[in-house]
Amino acid sequence: MPLDAYGSDDGTSAGTPLSIAISGPDNVGKTTQIRILARRVGRDAHLAGPLDHYDSRWPAIRNGGMADWWFHTASMEEVADVLASSYLERSRARLSATTWLVDRGMPMLEASVAATVAVREGVGHRQAADRARQLLEPFSHDIARTEASEFGVVLLQDDDPIVGVARSLEREPAVTETYVAYQQYLHDQLHRLVDERRFAVRIVAGGRSILAVQNDLRRQLRTVHAAVPEAALARIQVLALGGMSESGKSTVGEYLRTSHGHARLKIGYLIEEAASRCGIDQPYRADAAVRAELLVDSLDRYCAAHHFLGAVSVESLHDYDSTRELRKLLGSQLSVLYVETSAAVRAIRGTAGPADVTERDAVKQDRGASAIVRIADEVIDNNGTRLELERTIDRLVLTSTWPTVTPTATPVEKLNLPAHLASYLSTLVNRLTDVSPVIDLLAVTGSGARGKYQQGWSDLDVLVIAEQDCLPHLRAVLDELASELGGVKLGLTIVTLAECQAGAVTSRLLYVLRLIGTGTVMPLWRRPDLALPVPDADMDVDASVQDGIQAAVELRRQLLRPVPEVRDLYKVTALLAKIMLRFEGVECPSDDEALTVFLLRRHAEQHGGLLKDARMRWKQTQRLAAFVLDQWLSTLVPTGDAA
Repeated sequence: MPLDAYGSDDGTSAGTPLSIAISGPDNVGKTTQIRILARRVGRDAHLAGPLDHYDSRWPAIRNGGMADWWFHTASMEEVADVLASSYLERSRARLSATTWLVDRGMPMLEASVAATVAVREGVGHRQAADRARQLLEPFSHDIARTEASEFGVVLLQDDDPIVGVARSLEREPAVTETYVAYQQYLHDQLHRLVDERRFAVRIVAGGRSILAVQNDLRRQLRTVHAAVPEAALARIQVLALGGMSESGKSTVGEYLRTSHGHARLKIGYLIEEAASRCGIDQPYRADAAVRAELLVDSLDRYCAAHHFLGAVSVESLHDYDSTRELRKLLGSQLSVLYVETSAAVRAIRGTAGPADVTERDAVKQDRGASAIVRIADEVIDNNGTRLELERTIDRLVLTSTWPTVTPTATPVEKLNLPAHLASYLSTLVNRLTDVSPVIDLLAVTGSGARGKYQQGWSDLDVLVIAEQDCLPHLRAVLDELASELGGVKLGLTIVTLAECQAGAVTSRLLYVLRLIGTGTVMPLWRRPDLALPVPDADMDVDASVQDGIQAAVELRRQLLRPVPEVRDLYKVTALLAKIMLRFEGVECPSDDEALTVFLLRRHAEQHGGLLKDARMRWKQTQRLAAFVLDQWLSTLVPTGDAA
């Protein structure tokens, strides 16, 4: 039948007309998959419709009781005749559409008849299959011809038919012994047909989300039919925002857009856009499953048009039932975030006054908006400051996108540090971790972590991850051990694990966390159950531009000092070079290596001499710093050239 009720696409598609027949046991999702596919393919897709539209005997069968007719009163010859006639008449009614979508292909005819025989006549599945073929023999020529014209897809609940039966039955509110037996035989027959290669494609649902199965289906269909688009939404994380009026959903959505790169979309607009495309005048009167499918259809189209997206946020969830249906569709791709804010705070935030907030709340309550909190993945308290809200969002987003690791520790001897520094670090670790550890991690960073420590030139850089309440104890230990440093400058950085998880650290620390997470830097000690976040590489590099900005400012400060500090100037110059190299895809942790590579990549024959004696002579270091700073400034558009 024409797809008037399901969608009329605004795109075009071309290709050889194809009959796509999707078979499978009850409750595997055949009809849903076909409906979603039909909407997405659009005007070139037509649904074949239910079998009972294709034989005049079905109304009487329904009126007399379908199950009774099927399993008791009708002869097997009659059952086979009605089913075969319906299947074949449906194939003859096929329109000249580019895509003809069939719910239950021709192999399902044999499987259904065989399963019915097994239940009614008490025979094994092989004998039932033979009996089914005998019953269908009068139609065999037309059946074979029709099956050959179909692109057959079978959806299975599981590779194991026993598990598959359980999954099919768990979606039924009530079952009879006869129905249970029928499902058992039907699953066996479908697996037999798979073994006989009667289907072009086999897809196992395996308890996955509807969209995950749809993605598999489209990927297979695209190999034979150009009209089938990819399931672009299948690779996207969707964060759906719920909450009552003035709870802060829009604030969250905007922060996700500006700080975390989420596309920000409105649920109402997406549903209405899809409904208009499908010819549905009043989408909010449709059942919850249809509303969720309309939302997903628009999301899929949007993601296809914006292939660079990795995540989207949608607001606002006002309907409990459609939210549950949305979860079935998207599975683990969907995160429901509920913004919880007290009525008193929301009343103050309402720009049109408290009465307006109360009125809008009443509408949302009728739709079940407040009940969404019960099925939310995260509930955010937004009764505090905006800063608290943003840090909470940071933690939630980064926890889901950054992987975590438990770093491997290394003994201090592996760092090749001077003996007095190795002794200092061993004592420091012991004092902070014996009996009752007060820290989560301690790591040497910088040149000391790479075995490149240089006496008289390098600092001892140490990162400690610990909670705030450890500071008094840590300070006491540091004061006690200070004399053991032998004049070496200790660069100690301490952050909490929560700051790491929320990305509330400097760009330099993002870099260090990534080095630890990838095993480039190994801590001297870490808590056994520590799960340390590993920042995204792109985010790490992008954030480092702030260090470049600061380094450029510091270079000028150093160049203007009345008393030159060659070491400080050299290190800041190397830092600026490292940051520029990172944007060229080159990582050089060492100062000397970074400056060497930086100059080589910028015509070594002209500038290679800049490194000579740069560590010892102020004027040589000054020339090197000026060159690196000029390279940094060359990346900016001068004001006079902006036009």
